Amino acid sequence: MEGKKETRQFQTEVQQLLNLIINSLYSHKEIFLRELISNASDALDKLRFRSQTNPKLIDDKDDADLAIRIETDRDKKILRVIDNGIGMTYDEVLENIGTIAKSGTASFLKAFEQTDSDKGIAPELIGQFGVGFYSAFMVADRITLTTCSAESGEAIRWESSGDGSYTIETLPSSPRGTTIELHLNPSDEEQDFTDEWTIRHIVKKHSDFVSYPIVMEVDANEPIPDNERLRDKDGKPTGDATRSVRRDETLNSMKAIWAKDKNEVTEEEYKEFYTHISHDWNPPLTHLHVKLEGTTEYSALLYIPSKSPFDMLSPDSKHGIHLYCKRVFIMENCESLMPEYFGFIKGVVDAPDLNLNVSREILQQDRLVRNIRRNLVKKILELLGGLEKETYENFYTEFGRVIKIGIHSDPENKDKIAALLRYQTTASDGKLISLDTYVGNMKPDQEEIYYITGDNISMLANSPHLEQLKEKGYEVLLMTDPVDEWVVRSLTEYSGKKLKSAETGTIETDDEKKKEEKTNYQPLFEFIKKALDGKVKDVKMSSRLKNSMACLSGEDTDISAYMEKILKATGQAAPEVKRILELNTDHPVIKKMKSLFDSDKDNPMLPDYSRVLLDMATISEGGKIEDTADFSKTIGELMSRAM
Repeated sequence: MEGKKETRQFQTEVQQLLNLIINSLYSHKEIFLRELISNASDALDKLRFRSQTNPKLIDDKDDADLAIRIETDRDKKILRVIDNGIGMTYDEVLENIGTIAKSGTASFLKAFEQTDSDKGIAPELIGQFGVGFYSAFMVADRITLTTCSAESGEAIRWESSGDGSYTIETLPSSPRGTTIELHLNPSDEEQDFTDEWTIRHIVKKHSDFVSYPIVMEVDANEPIPDNERLRDKDGKPTGDATRSVRRDETLNSMKAIWAKDKNEVTEEEYKEFYTHISHDWNPPLTHLHVKLEGTTEYSALLYIPSKSPFDMLSPDSKHGIHLYCKRVFIMENCESLMPEYFGFIKGVVDAPDLNLNVSREILQQDRLVRNIRRNLVKKILELLGGLEKETYENFYTEFGRVIKIGIHSDPENKDKIAALLRYQTTASDGKLISLDTYVGNMKPDQEEIYYITGDNISMLANSPHLEQLKEKGYEVLLMTDPVDEWVVRSLTEYSGKKLKSAETGTIETDDEKKKEEKTNYQPLFEFIKKALDGKVKDVKMSSRLKNSMACLSGEDTDISAYMEKILKATGQAAPEVKRILELNTDHPVIKKMKSLFDSDKDNPMLPDYSRVLLDMATISEGGKIEDTADFSKTIGELMSRAM
C-alpha cells in the first residue's frame, strides 16, 4: 500500500452538504472545534475499549498519556487538532469521510430544509447527524488529515479544499493517532481561531467535560531562579523577577460529573454537560442523577430533552445512553440499558462491576445490566409522574407518541406508563386529560372506559357511534395516533375499568321498546343484508345512534376501521373483516323504508335505498365508497322524487 495515491470525488450528498456549510450564513462557526475535539475523544475511547481485548495496543503508561493536543501557527493561519487514539486505516478514512454511510448527510439536509435558513445552520444539527468533521470547512480553505491505525500501523493522508474532490494516499508508518490540520480562511476576520483566549473560551464552553486532557502550549510567566537574576553593584537582585515562557496547559476540567454528589453540581454544570453529551443546544427539560450502592452498584446521569430529535421515529434513530465502567468508555447508544420507548433519553451510566470485555450480545443478557435497566426505568417513570402540569404537557407534546410504545412492549410497567398517557375527549374542550381524570369523571352507572380511534379529531368527536354515549353523558377518549391502536390492544383495562371501543361490540340498553322493535324490523334487516350481496356481515338495530340513520360497527374481536386503514396504508396484509350495518329505527327515513317494505317488498327502490344507507354509513366514518357514480345517481333520483 505504501506510496499509493488517488483523487476521488465526494458522494453527491456530501458535496451538497459542503456547499451548504461553505456558502450558508452560519453564526456559530466555533462549533467546528467542538466537533473535532469530540471526534478525537471518540478515537481515544475506541483505543481504550479495544485495548481490553488487545493489550498490545497500549500499556498503563501509554494510557496515562492519552490526550488531545491543539497547536496553532498564527502567522500561517494554521490550527491543528491532534489525538493519539485508535487512528484509521485507508478503508476507514474512505468510509467515515468520503461517503454518506457514516455521515448522516441525507438526514442533515432534510432537517436543514425544515429550519429557518435565514438564521443559518442550527448548531444542534451538526452534532446530531454526525457531520461534525465537515463543519471545519466553515473556517478552513483546506483540510489535511493524517492518521495512523493503532491496529494495522497503516498511515494515511487525506486532503481536500471542499471543492468536490479529495486526495488520499498512503504514507510510511507514523505515530498512532490522527492529526487534523486546518488552513484557516485568511479573509475571515470575525474570529481568530489561532488566538489562545479564543480557543480557551471555546474549549471551556463546549468541551470542558471531555474525559481526556485537551492540551495547548500557552504563554506563561515563571519566576527567574535567584542564581540567574541580574544584580546591582551591591549584589542585590535587580530587573524582572519573572520571565515569559511557553508551556503546556490543560484547558478542560475533565470532571466526571456523574461520579460527583448531586449536591456538588450546579444547574449550569448540568446544562453544560448535557450540551456536551447530546450536541443539543436546547436546555434539557429535566435530569435524573442517581448513585446506587449495594448489590447492584452504578452511577447515572440521565437527561430528558426539551425537544424531540428530528429522527426520533426513524428506525435508524439511536439511543442516547453512553456506557462506562470505572470511567472507561465502553459503548455509546447502549440499547440494553434503556427500552425503545425511552430511547430519546440522553446521558451516562457508569457500572464499576461490569465486565469490560463484553460484547453487545452478552450485554443484553447480563444480569447486572438488566437490574440497572429495571431500576432506571422505575426512576424515570417516577420522575415523569412528578413533573409539574405545564412541564409535563410540554414533555408529552414532544414525546407522547414514543412512550405509548411501552404499553405494548413493556408489560411489567404497563400501568405506570398508562398513567402518563393524555387524550382529548368528547368533554375536555380540546384539552388533554389523563386516564385517572377520565375515571374520576365517570358517571355512577358507567362501567367501562369508552374510546374511539381515527385520524381526524373533529370527525371522531362528531362520529355517529358516539350519539347514545353523549346522550347518557358518558365521556369518550378520542385517539388519533396510529400507535393508539396497539395501546388499546394491550391496555384492556385501567383502574379496574375495562376499555371498550365505541364502534365495536354492543352498547347495552335497557329500553324495552327497542327490544320489541328489533323483532318487527328483522324482516327488513334480512332484506337489506341480502340486497347488499355479502358486503356486510349483518344488519341490525343500533343502540349507538340517536340522530343519524346508520353507522358501521364491528364485533369485539374485529379490528377497527382505523387499524384496517393503517395496515393497508403501510402495505401490510389486513384481515378481511366485514362490518355490521347498524340502523336507527327512530329515524324517519328508516321508519318510511319499513312502511314501504311492509306494503311492497318488491319495490325496485328498496335495493337502491339499501346501498345508499351503506354508503352514507361508510362516509360518516371517513371511509371510501365503492361506486361514487352510482351513489350520486341514486341521491339525485331520490331528490328529484322528493321535490
